[in-house]
Amino acid sequence: MEEKLKQTIQSLQYVNRMYERIMDEIDVGIHAVDETGKTIIYNKKMMQMESMDSKDVLNKNLLDVFMFKENQESTLVQALQEGKEAINVKQTYFNNKGKEITTINNTLPILKDGKVQGAVEIAKDVTKLERLIRGKIKRKGNTRYTFDSIIGSSPSIKEVIECAKRATRTSSYVLIVGETGTGKELFAQSIHNGSSRSAAPFISQNCAALPDSLIESLLFGTKRGAFTGATDHAGLFEQAEGGTLLLDEINSLNPNLQAKLLRVLQEKTVRRIGDTHDIPVDVRVIANINEDPIDAIANNHLRKDLYYRLGVVTLFIPPLRERIEDILFLVQCFIKKYNELFQMDVKGLDEEVIQSFLAYDWPGNVRELEHIIEAAMNIMMDEEMIKYSHLPYHYRNKLQMKEKTIPAPGVESFIHNATDITIHLKDQLESFEKYYIEHALKQNDYNISRTANLLGLSRQSLQYRMRKLNIINR
Repeated sequence: MEEKLKQTIQSLQYVNRMYERIMDEIDVGIHAVDETGKTIIYNKKMMQMESMDSKDVLNKNLLDVFMFKENQESTLVQALQEGKEAINVKQTYFNNKGKEITTINNTLPILKDGKVQGAVEIAKDVTKLERLIRGKIKRKGNTRYTFDSIIGSSPSIKEVIECAKRATRTSSYVLIVGETGTGKELFAQSIHNGSSRSAAPFISQNCAALPDSLIESLLFGTKRGAFTGATDHAGLFEQAEGGTLLLDEINSLNPNLQAKLLRVLQEKTVRRIGDTHDIPVDVRVIANINEDPIDAIANNHLRKDLYYRLGVVTLFIPPLRERIEDILFLVQCFIKKYNELFQMDVKGLDEEVIQSFLAYDWPGNVRELEHIIEAAMNIMMDEEMIKYSHLPYHYRNKLQMKEKTIPAPGVESFIHNATDITIHLKDQLESFEKYYIEHALKQNDYNISRTANLLGLSRQSLQYRMRKLNIINR
């Protein structure tokens, strides 16, 4: 009996040594807690990731050791208290010395007879990658952007940023809608860098840059012998495996190619040109479009079925004319950027330039604003303020043409009555905007499509402004 007990103990000791060796050799962090929240497993990789020693963590309550950001809970605690499973969730927290750590976690509750008896977390370290992204290290051809790179505090841009941040939690396809120069790729990169795919490739392709025959082989790849000169070549879907593929100007693809793209999105497999076998791919697709998708479908620029597949998450980036309050913040950012680049010391804009910027409709949006600041600073000498004379000729010419236009009927009477200088400019502008939209709706018998066309807006933009201004469509 004693011999059998001795053998059992030796066997358990052997298994325990094997277990400890395996736990310390695997290249992921393992952290497990019991039903009270005390740490019972804490492997070597987790110690390295969190810069902690096992004696600082083992047999101690998780929340007594680590601190979490405001409004963020520990995924381990959530699994323990709610039986909640979390897969590929990014979490940022602090060790007992205040060092920030960022991990991608798979967190699972340990259940027995339906009761939670503990929880285990399997973590991958992305702390260095996060610091690299936050540092906004810019290398030509490989610029990295995060949500911190998006400048603006207007309600319209903040709403889009919040929606985009929520999209980082999943791998659903995203359609980004916005005019030229609004920053669609900036949002796409921010979503990628904020997701669990951030360590994998991010590949961007402008679909309008190449003819259909080339874009098809570029996207899907080729098989040797498929056509004269064809070689075995992986397409962008294969190259982006595990990461994100951004397809810019998706509406420029012909309908047949859009149908092939739809099949790849639905089946999550790709077939190289000339091949007979499908290759599984794990790629998140983000598509950009520079026109209203409803208009694109009506004009046969976008297949309806592709729109429904891509538009699981649809983000409408507001044009600059709809976020006027952000213009001066953007200006300061661009002045700082080109001060560093050109070794200058420009302080800001003079009053005449400010007024012209606020009155301009910015058809080229944020990109046009940046180009105007860059152009102005190129011709400045020792001046500290950008003056109207420094602005590019094409911009000044547009403003002069605009000043010659006749105001719409009824506007004069509104301006005549809007003389209360105790009201903030923003409130005056919103009041005028509401009046102007209501006037246009009335002229068009409250038809949304005709009114949007008259005002130079998309249907979605007009409906957004109507909701914002509490305009009721009759």
